Amino acid sequence: MNTKLDMGQAWNQAVAMLSANKNVIAVVAGVFFFLPNLIATLVMPQSTEIEAMMGSAPADNPEAMLQMMGELYAGIWWIFIPLALVQAVGVLGLLALLTDKSRPTVGEALGFGLKGLPTYIGAQLLSAVILAAVFLLPIMLGALIAPAVAALLGLVAFVAVIYVMVKFSLSSPVIAIEKQLNPVTVLQRSWQITKGNSLRLFAFYLLLLLVLIVISAISGMVFSVFAIMGDQVGLFAGGIGGSLINMVTASVMMAVLAAVHRQLTGSAGDNVVETFE
Repeated sequence: MNTKLDMGQAWNQAVAMLSANKNVIAVVAGVFFFLPNLIATLVMPQSTEIEAMMGSAPADNPEAMLQMMGELYAGIWWIFIPLALVQAVGVLGLLALLTDKSRPTVGEALGFGLKGLPTYIGAQLLSAVILAAVFLLPIMLGALIAPAVAALLGLVAFVAVIYVMVKFSLSSPVIAIEKQLNPVTVLQRSWQITKGNSLRLFAFYLLLLLVLIVISAISGMVFSVFAIMGDQVGLFAGGIGGSLINMVTASVMMAVLAAVHRQLTGSAGDNVVETFE
């Protein structure tokens, strides 16, 4: 019989892991989440640039506006690739640091993050293909029958996509904690672990997401005050604020996923791993 998720227990374990490892988590999350996001924020097109570009486009020609926006972002698409790769290594490294009983050093944990990166990418691509198929195939089938049927099946497909996302949500812990390096097996294992807990996990993730959104909105308003000191100061302050929120969010989410994995795999009674070397 599968273990039923205790959301309160999972949250308490996540907080305990964060508290026990706060120093090393701050370093790793700062390097792999805070700095990359701050750099990306500063090099991304700013609102003044976008407004100027939109102002130069004919107001009655939305296609021209879309083309200009496409050209703008076509020149900076490469930023997102290294950002995603660096954060993927950070995700696996943080999970290893939070849970590995062998007490790895930061370097060893991040080394495994690099080792597990191909698996992480493979699992993400495979899950993206599955999610696209789950969403598009019912809609395409419905479109062959009638628009109303396509709309109804689209709603069903949306629910199915959320369900599959929940089922695949423990893929990263499977890679980092169980050291599984086969993308197909990773997704299968995540599906198996979450069996019987999909609704509980969805409610847990949704509640956590709402709390993080509220905190992010409040923090954004606080840092926006710096805009009165000038555009550059406001940009830098906003970048720092957004990057801090991203760093904290990533750390909390990794701790939550580690705690959920620990509980659903039957190791919830283990002691929280102390701060690593």
